[in-house]
Amino acid sequence: MFDRRLCHRDHVRQYSICSTGVEGWEVRLEEDRTLRRLDHYRDWHRVERALAAFEREVEELTARGWQVTNR
Repeated sequence: MFDRRLCHRDHVRQYSICSTGVEGWEVRLEEDRTLRRLDHYRDWHRVERALAAFEREVEELTARGWQVTNR
């Protein structure tokens, strides 16, 4: 559903939101191979808020020179 990887110098951030079936959605942020956020939501409105926050953060980081990369 949402999967972005950004790199800047030696730093990497990976943002993802994916469906986990009947369990809902998994919201995940990894920074330099360290898990910074892992949430499981059943409420779609929480997923929407997490998605909006991720999109804002990706936009801010790219404005500061981070590059969106393929895996």
